[in-house]
Amino acid sequence: MQALFDYASYMPHGYCLYWQPWLVILYAGSDLLIFLAYSAIPIALLMFLRRRPDLRYRKLVALFAAFIMLCGITHLISILTLWVPIYPLHGLVKLFTGIVSAITAVVLFSLIPRLVAIPSPSQLEEANAQLRAEVAAHERTLAQLQEAQRDLEAKVRKRTGELTETNRRLTVVTREAVHRGRNLLTVVDSLARQTARSAPEIDTFLERFSGRIHALSNATAAVMDDPSSAYATLDSVVRRQLQPITETYGERVVIVGPAVEINNEAAQQLALATHELATNAVKYGALATLGGTVRLAWEISGEPAADATLHFVWQESDSSVHAAREEASTSGGFGTTLLTRAVPAMLHGTAQRNHEAGGLHYELTIPLARIVAEIPGAEGKDRLGLDLTDNIWENFASPFGPLSLPSVG
Repeated sequence: MQALFDYASYMPHGYCLYWQPWLVILYAGSDLLIFLAYSAIPIALLMFLRRRPDLRYRKLVALFAAFIMLCGITHLISILTLWVPIYPLHGLVKLFTGIVSAITAVVLFSLIPRLVAIPSPSQLEEANAQLRAEVAAHERTLAQLQEAQRDLEAKVRKRTGELTETNRRLTVVTREAVHRGRNLLTVVDSLARQTARSAPEIDTFLERFSGRIHALSNATAAVMDDPSSAYATLDSVVRRQLQPITETYGERVVIVGPAVEINNEAAQQLALATHELATNAVKYGALATLGGTVRLAWEISGEPAADATLHFVWQESDSSVHAAREEASTSGGFGTTLLTRAVPAMLHGTAQRNHEAGGLHYELTIPLARIVAEIPGAEGKDRLGLDLTDNIWENFASPFGPLSLPSVG
């Protein structure tokens, strides 16, 4: 160790330069600049490592810093040897520098495959661009999925609403079916009571009652022809009711009128009225003669709002021969009550029945709002919101007490 600092037997390096000032300054100045640079570089590397704790291969950077620092120290000692011949210490520092340099070189060569595998900036930029494109594609896919989810939720809400509305309508239809069934039974009961009251014998009762029940059946069938509807056209109701007569008398029976959709209640009442008028025409009226004719017509007057009115007119011609007989057969009977009181009362209208010079004239005037087709799902309401649930037939049935059929004989 003492030999490292024993420099008395050596000459300073300045003697080799003949102590030429410019040459001494050149050597000392260049070594000083190298020392300062080599001292700053390790400091910068250490600062970089401190700020990038995530950096890989930190030991390699530390070896480079140590190698560069030792190189700087050798240049510093070179400056000292110009005046102080500490060549042993200078050699020792160079040895350390060589060892660290060799280790750094070995480590560097061993890391070349790994270092080569590190992507270049252009490769990183390309990879980032691909990643950005993939992210954008995923974002578009996510947006599409979110849109599809919103559409699906909207469809589910719509379908749920439709199912709820369908269930509500089914509930209303069920209640309405029960209500109409009860009303129909009340009508049948009233028809039976009234027919039995006015029939002189059982055969007459059965004939009249069967005809009136058949009229109700035809009216209900006209409404039920279309299972998806709760209404029928007035034309289909009267033509179904008069089908046997039109097939028998042909052109002597004329039916005209605009298309009008009517609810089940109106179909039943107008079918009963048509049946009574047709039965009387065949037995006592125009169709009982050879040349008599019947014209059934209807028309709508007024604005197509709540004040519009339907005029239902039955006109017979050439029935004067049988007029007196018909008048006598229907005066004060249930047929007259049905035509002039029951049916108009059920439909909130008015009726006129008289025998003109040419034959029977019957006109039924009804507010259109009372007979138009019902809105599906409107509980007990017609298309204009008017209540049709009251059964006025009960007022005609109740005064007569229990049903009693006429005795045979």
